[in-house]
Amino acid sequence: MGRQASAAVARAREQVAALIGCEISEIVFTGGATESNNLALLGFAENAESSRKRILISAVEHKSVSAPCDILATRGFVIEEVPVDHSGLLRLEVLKDRLGEDVLFVSVQAANNEVGTIQPVEEITRYAHACGALVHCDAAQALGKVQFRVDRIGVDLASFSGHKLYGPKGVGALFVRQGLVGSQVAVVFGGGGQELGLRPGTLNVPGIVGMGLSCELAKSRLGEDAVQMGRLRDLFEEKLLSALPDARVNGNRASRLPGTTSVTIKGVPSDALMANVPQVCISDGSACTSGTMAPSHVLLAMGISREEAECTVRIGVGRYTTREDVEAGAGLLSKAALGLRFHG
Repeated sequence: MGRQASAAVARAREQVAALIGCEISEIVFTGGATESNNLALLGFAENAESSRKRILISAVEHKSVSAPCDILATRGFVIEEVPVDHSGLLRLEVLKDRLGEDVLFVSVQAANNEVGTIQPVEEITRYAHACGALVHCDAAQALGKVQFRVDRIGVDLASFSGHKLYGPKGVGALFVRQGLVGSQVAVVFGGGGQELGLRPGTLNVPGIVGMGLSCELAKSRLGEDAVQMGRLRDLFEEKLLSALPDARVNGNRASRLPGTTSVTIKGVPSDALMANVPQVCISDGSACTSGTMAPSHVLLAMGISREEAECTVRIGVGRYTTREDVEAGAGLLSKAALGLRFHG
């Protein structure tokens, strides 16, 4: 039974490695991208050179990146947020200006979880490596939706979650480039020797197997899914903007995830809109911020006012979404929005 479980994990490791373009020995299984982010960032800091105390992250990073960086700030590291433009795209000229020999690492997401904007990670990596800094990428949103291959992009570490590509919840992976463990990324958990010692503890074999299969399926249908989701997303936006001409789509229209749309509907608070369309799955931010009253830090970083941020919803189109779903959803949302405006 043990050998069967070991073989199943080995197969899943091959499936994940094949999707992202790395060696099987560079995959560490974790409990999700949040854990992967923490392992990577805190591990970086443990082995930091005394002369490298600056850490650069984008202003729109997920909380599972910014929160560990807050911890590092209490340990003597200087955390600097690199701003983004109005579409959520990292301002490369600012990044290049801030890079130097005192920068330990740069952490930038592959794609934003709220507006879908895809970052130029390969270019960012090239600039960071030129000054000796390493690069970590939170690629949870990108995996299985767009091409993300570490052999082409060149990042040193990357984090993933199984449930973002139709796998189980509670499982993820961390890509660690060969030779970094021990030399530049320290072990931050004590325990057994599983997963290069970085993530000691009993493996979640069923979850890992599910994530592996999800990666294999994503690899085989990545192009097909992207085209289909992009068409449905565009149709949704067309229908919604036709009914609500003053609504605005956020994010970089030329470079964003095929299934993500963020829409600001002026005068219609997102919480009221969601309450009026319980049959449509939408949100006013990422899952990690649900239940909080603060507006999205992503939207604020893009220059959107607090008032408009509070009137913004995020809608996702997936592999199994149909044209009928999109048309019905756009109709229900626009009808509810117009009703809320009319009744104040």
